[in-house]
Amino acid sequence: MFAVNLFCTLKNISIRGLTNCSYRKTGVRECQPDVSYYIGERVKLAITGSSVINLNNYPAPDLVIEIANTSLADDLGKKRLMYESMDVADYWIIDVQNTQIVALAISDGGSKRIYQSQVLPELEIALLEETLQRSRQMDNTQVGAWLLAHLQNESK
Repeated sequence: MFAVNLFCTLKNISIRGLTNCSYRKTGVRECQPDVSYYIGERVKLAITGSSVINLNNYPAPDLVIEIANTSLADDLGKKRLMYESMDVADYWIIDVQNTQIVALAISDGGSKRIYQSQVLPELEIALLEETLQRSRQMDNTQVGAWLLAHLQNESK
């Protein structure tokens, strides 16, 4: 996700993003989020060159993102429960139809709605939603320039 990468670049936060990587854990159905990230010191724990990660041997990613065009109910239901059992820290669902983001913090086997990322300090979910909404009216370069200017102004 471009916005996450740009935010981390400007904040000098190490990340490793994996696209369509499968995660397996004994006793839990395998999942394949659209995007997942290992963040900060945990970047070193991310496996490279593998499309399947065994969570019995390696840690779960810090952030998982599902892009829900027609799968919103499944992402909020079954998939949310899977990520809770895998101990993912942040789980975001991008609701394409309504240009909204449902962000959840996962801990102690449950989840709660958040409005600021727990794993990317200072990243407001409302900013991501505005970026998503602008992407409906602007091309990628214009959205990127707007987001870059916004993030740089925030840092001052």
